[in-house]
Formats: sequence, structure tokens, C-alpha cells
Amino acid sequence: MTPPGARFAARVFFWAGVYGLMGLMPQYFLEARIGVDAPPPITHPEYFYGFVGVGIAWQLAFLAISRDPLRLRLVMLPAVVEKLSFAGSTFGLYLAGRATATVAAFATIDLALGILFLVAFLRTRSEA
Repeated sequence: MTPPGARFAARVFFWAGVYGLMGLMPQYFLEARIGVDAPPPITHPEYFYGFVGVGIAWQLAFLAISRDPLRLRLVMLPAVVEKLSFAGSTFGLYLAGRATATVAAFATIDLALGILFLVAFLRTRSEA
């Protein structure tokens, strides 16, 4: 029987990975559209595609954690950093007038996921 903390962690990381892949995969096809909807156009596509690629790699890591949260428990800590670094920097950019409210709303989701990741880490402490 799977301990409750591990079940919680598995669910959180699974749904975070699914949500992230659904949000990031389409961006591979949206470079030109982003330049139209939120000018100016992207001038350094290597940063854009690099961000998307690293983001997708993390979503795959979340799915891996969901398969065995007790064995991969320590990977939850950099996962927390991944979520909170995006949320924190985005909120800072929003407050400086350099990010839109829509982007800040998505950063709020990442903030919530970062908190859930930390809760999952703490709930699996005694089970690991």
C-alpha cells in the first residue's frame, strides 16, 4: 500500500507535469505569433527555444517524480526552485511594468505548484 504522503506527491507532480506539457509544447509553434501579440518580435530565438526546452525537461522530471516520489524525493527541492524562480522573477517584472497581467496570472499558478511541491516534500519526509 502506498503511503498517503507519496500518493499526494504522485498526484501533485503528475498533474503539474501534464499541465506544464500542455502549456509549453504549443510554444514551439508560436514564436511568430508571440511577436505579433506581444511586440516586439523575439530577437533572440535561442533564449526562447532554450526556455521552452528546459521547461519541457522539467515537466518530464515532474512526471518521473510522480512515478516514484519516495525514491526521487530530493529532486522535489530543485523542482520547488524551478517553480518559485519563475513566479518570483515574473512578479518582479510585472511590478516593474515589464510583464503582462496574463503572464503574472500564470506565474501565480507556478507559485501555487511550488508551494504544493514543498508540501509534497515535507509530507514524504517520514515515508522516505
